[in-house]
Amino acid sequence: MSGIDEITLNFSPASLTLLNGILAVVMFSIAIDLKPSDFHQLRRAPKPLIVGLLSQFIVLPVLTFALVWLTAPRPSIALGLILVAACPGGNISNFITHRAGGNSALSVSMTGFATVGAILLTPVNIGLWGGLYPPTRAILQQTEIDPVQIAITVGLMLILPLVLGVQLNMRAPDLTARIRRPLQWLSMGIFVAFIVLALAANWGFFLQFAGAVAGLVILHNTVALGGGWITATLARLSPYDRRAVTIETGIQNSGLGLVLIFAFFGGLGGMAVAAAFWGIWHAISGLALAALMSRTEAAR
Repeated sequence: MSGIDEITLNFSPASLTLLNGILAVVMFSIAIDLKPSDFHQLRRAPKPLIVGLLSQFIVLPVLTFALVWLTAPRPSIALGLILVAACPGGNISNFITHRAGGNSALSVSMTGFATVGAILLTPVNIGLWGGLYPPTRAILQQTEIDPVQIAITVGLMLILPLVLGVQLNMRAPDLTARIRRPLQWLSMGIFVAFIVLALAANWGFFLQFAGAVAGLVILHNTVALGGGWITATLARLSPYDRRAVTIETGIQNSGLGLVLIFAFFGGLGGMAVAAAFWGIWHAISGLALAALMSRTEAAR
């Protein structure tokens, strides 16, 4: 298993550009669900949003750091988990929250605010928590990471489509109403297909090392969902809002994580396999949790 720290996965610059574009389309498909009034409503009652963002950017990275200390995985796997935890909520969280009978408006707004916040908080969390753990600190010291470049990457992939989507929804609501659902399904289908093809190009490595990360990723995802639920419960949010915060904390933007891994860490094996497995597993766990939650209606 030690070889996972030495391998790099095959991922061409053209593939990275394509993944950037796909993620931008996915973000755009989410943004056309947003209106400025959604943000105004949360400004009047911001507690659920604040609790959700604290769970996303503080509670989850702290729990991840504790998990890494306790389990002591290979350094590249540990840094992969830290990086995934530093990313904003995943693009499918809004769909899963809706299926779970949670507050979809809160989920979409959390995704929007977390995406904007990620410009600053994602590089800060990677540097902070990765630097506090000696084995991952060694990788960071060997890697030339430019926080400004990470911020630019996040901005172009996520913020620009977010702004364009909100603008289009304001100016042409009839159009966005027609294209919203088909575009969301299409963009997610393309994203899943891309991940499958990327894994196929590295299938030997993935099969060789998936066992090394599967248990950790499942445990990490369970910790993320549990951390979101406990944070929302301690903050005394309604069950309706609690479902959104739980899912938003447990569904991470692993696609963004893969972009950062290939752009700034050279496709380091343990990091890439951890992020790729996250991308598969959180969809499974999220949909299973949504099916369980949807059996009862959440009180508002």
